[in-house]
Amino acid sequence: MEAGFDGVELQGANSHLIEEFLEDGTNTRSDSYGGTEENRIRFLLDIVDAVSTAIGVDRLGVRLSPFGQYGGIHDSNPGQLFSSVIKALSKRRIAYLHLIEARGSEMGLTDALHEDAINNAVLFRPLFDGPLLSAAAYTPESAALAIEQEHADAIAFGRLFIANPDLVERIRGNHPLNPFDRSTFYGGAEHGYTDYKSFGEAA
Repeated sequence: MEAGFDGVELQGANSHLIEEFLEDGTNTRSDSYGGTEENRIRFLLDIVDAVSTAIGVDRLGVRLSPFGQYGGIHDSNPGQLFSSVIKALSKRRIAYLHLIEARGSEMGLTDALHEDAINNAVLFRPLFDGPLLSAAAYTPESAALAIEQEHADAIAFGRLFIANPDLVERIRGNHPLNPFDRSTFYGGAEHGYTDYKSFGEAA
């Protein structure tokens, strides 16, 4: 916050530390942070409370990936688990909830939603009283539909923004989008990060 940011988003998704505590497939602890659902959720809520005290709850968002399997993470009852998590976050009045649609598998990430994937935004929207963001494999068209149907309040784009530095203008103008190159993600030099062309440059 001292550096001038508007807020902080806690990474509780994609097999990172917080999710490892949440899910019983990875949390095998026998202390007050393991075993029962209440105990497994405690780690996330302790962090939420501590960060809220430091910067204000209205400056804090949380990102979750219910039903995701990235890195082989899993829970015996993910629907019940994340319902409890999201209800607890709603009571704390955090700034927003950011849900990733299930697109992972034990084999890694893919670039499309699984055909049988549960729609997290639809499932958990009624449980969270606040702004809800949804992400993963959205196109401009599917994003607009999700907003129109009130499944989410905003859609987050990642890969399309990497490949299209002028993504907002391309969507507004209904211009074609640059395809992204996954092989350049997560490391390397400027190739695949700063060398994608804007619409005018590409033309």
